[in-house]
Amino acid sequence: MPLSPGLARWLVEHRHDAIHAAEAGLDRSADEVILHRALSEQRVVITADMDYPRLLAIAKSKGPGLILFRGGNYSERESLERLQHLLDTIPNEELPRSIVVIEKARIRRRLLPLEPF
Repeated sequence: MPLSPGLARWLVEHRHDAIHAAEAGLDRSADEVILHRALSEQRVVITADMDYPRLLAIAKSKGPGLILFRGGNYSERESLERLQHLLDTIPNEELPRSIVVIEKARIRRRLLPLEPF
């Protein structure tokens, strides 16, 4: 959340195991609950919510991985294009232990755990 369910459908169509938070019954859940569920299911959280990196840093967590859309509103087309670029650039096996920040002009990656801010 708050990204489109279409993003999860696109990932499934491209052979990724993905589910939108609303489909999983987590659309009204606390961020910590979503992180815990993602970690237990070995998933990567894709979000535009800036609280997630902070929560991972505070917990000194080694996961779950996080893909964060940052820097403005993205159309669904822009989101899919940027996500495809990320998937072409960063190996899938590195995503569960990374925070990847997608911005309009660049993609950045940091390994987990993060140091608290």
